[in-house]
Amino acid sequence: MAGFAAIFAGPRALQAVGINNPPAFYLWAHDNKFTSLLLLHFVTGQIETQLLSTGAFEVYIDDKLTWSKLETGRLPSAEEVKTLVQDVMGPRALFDIGQEEDDTSFDS
Repeated sequence: MAGFAAIFAGPRALQAVGINNPPAFYLWAHDNKFTSLLLLHFVTGQIETQLLSTGAFEVYIDDKLTWSKLETGRLPSAEEVKTLVQDVMGPRALFDIGQEEDDTSFDS
């Protein structure tokens, strides 16, 4: 998804994040949006297919194997992943991810 957004955003978006001279392939992709988006779609699809076809899909939490496609023979559902994370890290684990401690104290 980020690749699609980057192609549509254009060179000014890269300049906003400090990349003043975009690479030539990026300029080509921006000028040829339709072709580059199709190419990006097919290439990422092939990568996904190759990664999943190996049979190896494992979820580790705190260096502990919590799901293995090789052992179960299938991929976990989103609900199963949520349950796995909560079983290992506690019921508020998914709520707390990415949140920093709220510091609302003020010095007077």
